Amino acid sequence: MREDLNSWDELLPEALPTPCFVVDEDRLLANLAILSSVQQHTGAKILLALKGFAMFSVFPLLRRVLHGVCASSPHEARLGREEFGGEVHVFAAAYSEDDIHELALLADHLVFNSFAQRDRFLEPARDCAAKAGRSLAFGLRVNPEHSEGAVPLYDPCSPGSRLGIRSVVFAGRALSDISGLHFHTLCEQDAAPLARTLAVIERTFGEFLPGMRWLNIGGGHHITRPGYDLPLLCRCITRMRDAYGLDVYIEPGEAVALNAGVLVSTVLDVVEADMPVALLDSSASAHMPDVLEMPYRPEVIHAGKPGEKSWTCRLAGKSCLAGDVIGEYSFAAPLQAGDRLIFLDMAHYTMVKTTTFNGLALPGIALVENGSRALRMVRRFGYEDFKTRLS
Repeated sequence: MREDLNSWDELLPEALPTPCFVVDEDRLLANLAILSSVQQHTGAKILLALKGFAMFSVFPLLRRVLHGVCASSPHEARLGREEFGGEVHVFAAAYSEDDIHELALLADHLVFNSFAQRDRFLEPARDCAAKAGRSLAFGLRVNPEHSEGAVPLYDPCSPGSRLGIRSVVFAGRALSDISGLHFHTLCEQDAAPLARTLAVIERTFGEFLPGMRWLNIGGGHHITRPGYDLPLLCRCITRMRDAYGLDVYIEPGEAVALNAGVLVSTVLDVVEADMPVALLDSSASAHMPDVLEMPYRPEVIHAGKPGEKSWTCRLAGKSCLAGDVIGEYSFAAPLQAGDRLIFLDMAHYTMVKTTTFNGLALPGIALVENGSRALRMVRRFGYEDFKTRLS
């Protein structure tokens, strides 16, 4: 992260209502500068993965660099079309007839997860798009059966994965209506796993690449992480482009918003169990579910590892879920009700995955604006947001 960016402590007023997500436009711009350099050096087109970050109030900033969005549903595709512009690429594990009718009017690329879905929906989608005066490119997601992910929950190439078509299924299949292939194997990873995956892609699906116009190398690329091997990424993209005459697409979500946002919480109480437990107005299960799903321990400003500082405690959410626990931390002094905690790197896969479990209010959303560095409250959520989801 650039050293000239203000610390979160300096940016956030004490009066900020919590829980609240805060996104910093300058930090987004720092990420965009890296992504822009990749595009300039390789000719690749980078798309925003809406499943990872969909804060549409910053789309005007993101579309200065990114070519469009990738979506996994009609709702995401509509958000991309209405609020982002540019290209809209869609992949889902399966589509319904209603999905196809909607997506034909929204998408530029429509990627199928099976030949059965292609055979059923390609012609209806093309006809629907043509009636609206639109053209639609079609692709297939392939499964190279090559795992690079360390966490089974996030491994799309595990033996039992439902994602992507395995090479054996391609035997005897005509691909005349298919203009591109898509794959996704990575999760928060560097360029070396991509290089290994591309070698497998060429070995298992290489015979089809000369007949394609584009290749989508998916997401999970930690491009904006300090130390990421950008030269290797650029070499991988350039080689595929030059060897096969392909347009190459990348669709990161996390890399766009990496280290660009925080979740601000307030301590409500401290209770005694096997150690002190600080109860917060935010919740792991409702507000940052990847803490439980991955699982991982998010960093907290001014906190250390257990035992590193003088007072160790467990941070936990306010829901009734017994396992609503964030992790164990140490602080220079005991926490008290009213203390504010700042969880780092909470822009991606947080706002998109929040729930109102237990009727907990969704965290607000605030923005630190580029230039003025002023903090603007973008959205507050209340009872109606909870109620209208249920009936």
